[in-house]
Amino acid sequence: MQQHIADGYVTTALRNQVAIIEFHHPQSNSLPGKILEALASAIHGAGNDVEAKVILLRSYGEKAFCAGASFDELAAIRTEAEGHAFFSGFAHVINAIRTCNKFVVARIHGKCVGGGVGIASAADYAIAVNSASVKLSELAVGIGPFVVGPAVERKVGSAAFSQLSIDAASWRSASWAHKKGLFADVHETEEAMDEAIDRLTTTLAHSNPEAMAALKQVFWSGTEHWDELLLERAAISGKLVLSDFTRQAIEKFKKK
Repeated sequence: MQQHIADGYVTTALRNQVAIIEFHHPQSNSLPGKILEALASAIHGAGNDVEAKVILLRSYGEKAFCAGASFDELAAIRTEAEGHAFFSGFAHVINAIRTCNKFVVARIHGKCVGGGVGIASAADYAIAVNSASVKLSELAVGIGPFVVGPAVERKVGSAAFSQLSIDAASWRSASWAHKKGLFADVHETEEAMDEAIDRLTTTLAHSNPEAMAALKQVFWSGTEHWDELLLERAAISGKLVLSDFTRQAIEKFKKK
């Protein structure tokens, strides 16, 4: 199944009981609202597919895994309601991963920024290459990682989350992300990464679905309030994106 969205897409393919969800946008796999909506829908769909035993989440290409929020859409936001709706898209994707009764394995083939870090953090198991550095750049444009924050903090801890959030202009290496628990495995090459992903997803595809679903509930225990929390956080970002500081910062980033 494929959903084309303004030069991008989200696809779902079932192979050997693995639901492979892939997203793409020509601007470094950034995330406009329509792709966020389609991603959440695809994750829900794969979670409800009895033929799928595990979900593999990946993006297209050889460069960035995900550049985060679409600057074009950020610049086009004119009201708090529009801002809330846009940032709620990230909430819906994270909550789709959280509530899905199947493990979500993320293939991180390149750099992660902002919402991309949030997706990698929300995944139950992220496997990356050593060039997959990470950055939470939101503060640099006057917002803050409010929506993805709970997922990132849950995965790496409050100290590492604070470091990423405050030093918003600096990249952290894949090795750093591995040590903090964001990446479960890091490999020298894409070939080695894909071999590791194949091994893991094949093993999971032949594991007890009920046991995996029960384990996932245990892993995510204490996050039941995220349906409300992440939407509340989206409202904070939706308001801040209208500030003069943020508008000017976004325009500077778009010109780079």
